Amino acid sequence: MRWEWLPDYLPALAEGLLITLEVLVVSVVAGFALAIPLALAQVKGGYLARKLAGAYCSYIRGTPLLMQLYLLYYGIGSLFPLIPGARENLMWLIRLDAIYYVILAFTLSFAGYEAEIMRGAFLSVPGGELEAAEAMGMSPGLVLRRIWFPSAFLKVLPTLTGEVIGQLKSTPLAFTVPVQDLMGVAHKVMQDTYRIYEPLLFVALVYLALTYVIVQAFGRLERLVPQRRSV
Repeated sequence: MRWEWLPDYLPALAEGLLITLEVLVVSVVAGFALAIPLALAQVKGGYLARKLAGAYCSYIRGTPLLMQLYLLYYGIGSLFPLIPGARENLMWLIRLDAIYYVILAFTLSFAGYEAEIMRGAFLSVPGGELEAAEAMGMSPGLVLRRIWFPSAFLKVLPTLTGEVIGQLKSTPLAFTVPVQDLMGVAHKVMQDTYRIYEPLLFVALVYLALTYVIVQAFGRLERLVPQRRSV
């Protein structure tokens, strides 16, 4: 194997890694935040809210992420310029960089999967705990913040590690649109140097390292959260 190309491409690979981490962190945090109201809509919402939230989750889980990304980037991105007056009134949206469409697609996808997981977690919390909290005079919002959500979150925490790792392994899809993430830079290295295995091996090692960090971080979080709740 030959690695003489690596020093020349290290800055670009570092920038690609930062973009990969940006997509991962933003989509996981924003997606999980969006998953909570989607899950609550299916558990406690009215008929229309339950149907809409359920339909959204079914669409997300039933279609490939790559297709969702293409629909957002090539669909919405190409549709707005065709609308009369859009170029004057929606220039800020039309001129969005591809990275924003990638983050949006990954966020919506993660939210759809996590909403179903959180729905099951909310339903698994014993109803007696919620009734006891309401009997003590807690408002519905306070019950959610103090009892319902913490109990549900503890139940999904072990599975959240795998979900975040799965999201990390999906990030190479970003380079299918004009986003120079880690995989995108590696693809450019392959085109420039005609080296195939070395860039792929380098990227694989980086992803393995990131996976290790995620596993260790969530493992530490699983050990800390119960201690904090018991104080």
